[in-house]
Amino acid sequence: MLIWNKDVDSKPYDRLKKVPRPGHSDLPAWFKYGGFNDPRGGGHFSARLTTTFVMGGAIAKKLLSYVFRTEIIAYVTEIGGIKSNDVDFETAKKLRYSNEVRCPDRVAASKMKELILEEKGKGDSVGGIIQCIAKNAPVGLGEPIFSALDCDLGGALFAIPAVKGVEFGSGFHAARLRGSENNDQYTVVGKKIVSKTNNSGGILGGLSFGMPIVSRIVFKPPSSIPKTQTSVNLETMKEEELIVTGRHDPCVLPRAVPIVESVVALVLADHAIRAGLIPPVIGKH
Repeated sequence: MLIWNKDVDSKPYDRLKKVPRPGHSDLPAWFKYGGFNDPRGGGHFSARLTTTFVMGGAIAKKLLSYVFRTEIIAYVTEIGGIKSNDVDFETAKKLRYSNEVRCPDRVAASKMKELILEEKGKGDSVGGIIQCIAKNAPVGLGEPIFSALDCDLGGALFAIPAVKGVEFGSGFHAARLRGSENNDQYTVVGKKIVSKTNNSGGILGGLSFGMPIVSRIVFKPPSSIPKTQTSVNLETMKEEELIVTGRHDPCVLPRAVPIVESVVALVLADHAIRAGLIPPVIGKH
């Protein structure tokens, strides 16, 4: 699989070799690599590298769908403090690509778009939250202790640039609940054991147990903004003002939806292969 980059413009990064951008990896990378870090687009810290996540994720999603009928969808639930209404899986699946911000709540999506354009006009940016749901994942994915499913999912999701938080199920809200409220009680539907609620986000003890795997991922506002900010010249060690120019998004969430889906698919497929649930050869010769 190959993607050619035919629209390269590195000129806006010429100055950044000596003046690190606030909010970016420029400064710690400069120290770590003794000044040999690549400042063009952040080098190997760039979100451009998530293209490879999507390439691999496309294959992982096909494997999971073919073997287990697993479906993985991600969509925007919040941008800049504007929250969408909760929707069910099928509605989210149907409507998430019906607008430019990838939010299945069209009323909230319209407000989100207005806010993004408003902040862009001010030379600023906004962050938000993406929710991802994996349905029909096999039971028992995950390995104790350090390869627990939520450990690996969390680590992989944090590999996406701009991600600053990951939660599963009730997540941080669980801190405000009682055990009697947060526990997912079991029942039988047909001949299958299911839980009445899904505060666990489909993962218990680091293992999937058949309920939808639900995660929410926090993205910070993009750091590259055309506002005057303060930085330091690494040669003179004196404070300088900096305006970041170039082609930058005022909000990364619409672009991040397929990246989140792909990362989750890669981790689930990897665990399924490790568990022997996906054979080395699939289909007829």
